[in-house]
Amino acid sequence: MEQIRSRKNQYILHLRALAKSADARREAGEYVCDGEKLLREALQFGAEVTSVLWREAAFSLPDGIAQYAADAELVEYASPLMHSPGPVFTVRIPAMRLPEPLHRVIVLEGVQDPGNVGTVIRTANALGMDAVVLTGACADLYGPKTVRATMGALFRQPVLTCATDELMQLLRANCLKLYGAALTDTAQDLRRVPLTPAAVAIGSEGRGLSAELLAQCDGQIIIPMQPGAESLNAAVAAAVVMWEIARAET
Repeated sequence: MEQIRSRKNQYILHLRALAKSADARREAGEYVCDGEKLLREALQFGAEVTSVLWREAAFSLPDGIAQYAADAELVEYASPLMHSPGPVFTVRIPAMRLPEPLHRVIVLEGVQDPGNVGTVIRTANALGMDAVVLTGACADLYGPKTVRATMGALFRQPVLTCATDELMQLLRANCLKLYGAALTDTAQDLRRVPLTPAAVAIGSEGRGLSAELLAQCDGQIIIPMQPGAESLNAAVAAAVVMWEIARAET
């Protein structure tokens, strides 16, 4: 195991680049994570771990994973987290294969907060959604804050990032209707709409769904709320919709 002692070490610079830049992640084909719990989950659920930077004690890893060691200060410098407990590790960005056929799909459009995107992925995994699709200017799926917010669900939940036209091709191939969550006069109470098999699109809290995507929807739904209530946070709205989908199937 190589002992690293300098901030200028190429591996340390590589970790920092992965944490900061989506372009660097795309070019390298990998992303960076932090923490022993997350590392164990990545290994358990078949993620391709490519390298690990240990702070102190290491546990046994499969063959082929590059391993490095450094002191606490250097691990914290390399990590995307403040006060990192380590280890810091890299994971290969997978070629996503969605299950077939799809019945329960959640679409996020333009949700830029990585915490919201990660929370939706975590909730989708908990409630049995077949896929989460990110379209528009969503937070980077493999950014450190998004990955952290998934709490390991990223290793288990199928997630696809694509353009709107690719989304529509996917839905047509699976014979799925698309419903958009929208605060409009024509939106129906989600409890009265058959949401499975179907896809439901959630927009950002500030802007909602784009006119382009709304025009592609087969219908619009609304979460009933008390008069005067503000629109829900995107992750909360998605959770309510996914709970209704899961409840309808029980």
